[in-house]
Amino acid sequence: MNSSYLDTIDMSPWAGREDPEADSLRWHQVIEPLKPSAAPGVALVGFACDAGVARNRGRIGAAKGPRALRQALAPLAWHRQAPAHDAGDIACHGDDDMEAAQARLAERVAELMGQGHLPIVLGGGHEVAFGSWSGLARHLEDGDGPVPTVGIINFDAHFDLRDPAQVRSSGTPFAQIADACEARGWPFRYACLGVSRAANTRALFSRAAELDVLVREDHEITPARLERLGDELDAFIGQCDLVYLTLDIDVLPACEAPGVSAPAAHGVPLALLEPLLTRVRDSGKLALVDLAELNPDVDIDQRTARAAARLIHHLTLNG
Repeated sequence: MNSSYLDTIDMSPWAGREDPEADSLRWHQVIEPLKPSAAPGVALVGFACDAGVARNRGRIGAAKGPRALRQALAPLAWHRQAPAHDAGDIACHGDDDMEAAQARLAERVAELMGQGHLPIVLGGGHEVAFGSWSGLARHLEDGDGPVPTVGIINFDAHFDLRDPAQVRSSGTPFAQIADACEARGWPFRYACLGVSRAANTRALFSRAAELDVLVREDHEITPARLERLGDELDAFIGQCDLVYLTLDIDVLPACEAPGVSAPAAHGVPLALLEPLLTRVRDSGKLALVDLAELNPDVDIDQRTARAAARLIHHLTLNG
């Protein structure tokens, strides 16, 4: 294990109440800084980066997201059996450092996966996705035998398929991943759920069609359609060996997640999102998770951080 970051893991966000009753643990009482000998479990790693959002002309502040997410997760009740570890942060130092920060994140993710952990990356802007996926790709390329087919499931109001030839940003990661898959001769399997037609141009819808993306718009995700959508998600997962789940918090409606770069006027409520995430979690194929776009500077009463922390809590319940 690369131990250069082990002494710099800041555990100060992990604080909260302690209950006197037996069997009343909370996340802050259980999570530990990652050690070389750590048993496999959930490993949280922060990506403190605003550069992609700034390049995409969004509201900056997402670099503070990892700390806010830890603080919101800290007091939540602990229901896991397997351990949880904090693997520290990857920090981006200005615009010129974004690509290098993504490469450092890729190295960290590959290392964690090689140790048997489930990495959960705390963004940062959605440029985190290219770093996360690159780490997964590195891990798979280091393995023996054929490379497994990876399905990318993105809950997001945006496709993030903008042309990276102009500028790489929080709006381009999945176009970059598609290019990287093509260069490797890998299939590009991408599902984007919660898309807002108002927030994506016709060119982006055309690009998604060209790439055979599974698209479900925000207005299609309703209680009446939830079971059918879950079956479609199961079918998508069934065509893949592994799943990379990426959650842009702006998929939630602005009333539930005001603290993002681009708040959603419609969005997909938490009550409809969680049952779909349960399908992904329980598939047995989930290999990597990241969350993006939490911006504490514009959050209200920690509403967005709390929603994002609940998503992490939900995704890790069966561990």
